[in-house]
Amino acid sequence: MNASRVLSTAVLRYTTRVLDSVPISPISCATEDLGSYRVCPVFVRLAVPLIIVVAPMAAGCGGGGPGRGGGVFVPTGSMTAARDGHTATLLPNGTVLVTGGASSGTALASAELYDPATGTFTATGSMSVTRMGHTATLLPNGKVLIAGGDYLRGGVEEVLVGAELYDSAAGAFTATGSMTVARDDHTATLLSNGTVFIAGGGNRNAALTSTEVYDPAAGIFTANGSMSVGGELHTATLLPNGTVLVTGGFVGGGFPLANAELYDPVLGAFAGAGSMSVARVEHTATLSSNGTVLIAGGYDGTNGVANAELYDPPAGTFTATGSMTAARDGHTATPLPGGTVLIAGGGDGNTSLTSAELYDPAAGTFTRTAGMSMRRRHHTATPLDNGTVLIAGGYGGSDGFSLASAELYDPTGTLAATVCGEARIERPCCPW
Repeated sequence: MNASRVLSTAVLRYTTRVLDSVPISPISCATEDLGSYRVCPVFVRLAVPLIIVVAPMAAGCGGGGPGRGGGVFVPTGSMTAARDGHTATLLPNGTVLVTGGASSGTALASAELYDPATGTFTATGSMSVTRMGHTATLLPNGKVLIAGGDYLRGGVEEVLVGAELYDSAAGAFTATGSMTVARDDHTATLLSNGTVFIAGGGNRNAALTSTEVYDPAAGIFTANGSMSVGGELHTATLLPNGTVLVTGGFVGGGFPLANAELYDPVLGAFAGAGSMSVARVEHTATLSSNGTVLIAGGYDGTNGVANAELYDPPAGTFTATGSMTAARDGHTATPLPGGTVLIAGGGDGNTSLTSAELYDPAAGTFTRTAGMSMRRRHHTATPLDNGTVLIAGGYGGSDGFSLASAELYDPTGTLAATVCGEARIERPCCPW
């Protein structure tokens, strides 16, 4: 099932107000339960293109200044379509391919490209079918593999078995072999040998244990070993030794898993990898600069989770690390050039978040950084070649609206961004 629909219908977790239509003047503070922090959006609507230069402020507060950790979010151009649950893939030429997702519950076939040089999105060729809950994987040949997903037809979920390839040179999608099993909310991991490992996912109400491998040279999928427990909305992380760590997810009935296992591409088989301290779905798993995997947040079946833990590949164990400053699921986790990890957005229960934080692997702690301009859940976060992170789209609240807006996170806090059309500028999280 699609990520947005799973949690909204099964757990009724999206009831946040969308702040995407009306400017607030002169200043109005929308508070979040963030301990000693508040987020105060200052919305500025501009009818003509302009250059916005964001400069650091000594106190770390004020319009657009950096929060703790030095980073700052600044606006960039908006997507051509509002979407959540989409994919965003950095291409070899430095542009970002955005595909599919849902716009207020309706699956999309459209795709677009973000150009960091101009700060704009432009339409590119469309996929052959509407897709949400799909995957997009950059292949060694520069093409992007789009696999699976789902859409609604006559109110009935249709899970997809088909796959296609995006060719950036042609700006078009072409068919490739189909998967052996229709699936959505699965994972797709590029292996060291250039093949793509597809694991789990769902098919309507059934969580899948099956896996398969896509061979770009042959253009075919081949059935592979099975996981010990079926799961969807899990994570799959390629480790330095070439194995893949699979964690969490949920089984039929929406029960989150604490289970973890390792896939060995050489043997084509799975082995147990212990259990996490907390059952999680819609969490993140990020390979840190020190070789450990940071498992952060998620939904435990009752509440959003602030807990985080580390998986140590040599030891094969999970150990506790510092907790996030806010409980969140449906967030993003992005490694930054300095070795820290940017955690952005997501939500807890009825609240979608603007807040963001940085994890420092050396200290094992999370520190608040500047907040995003919009509340976002099920957005994308893509590291760009210039060291910034593109945050795009997502789901802002309970009234069915997906977001077209996008913004950039600059770890240095000194970014000058070119923004066309309307711009919204937000004060970062500051101590009060």
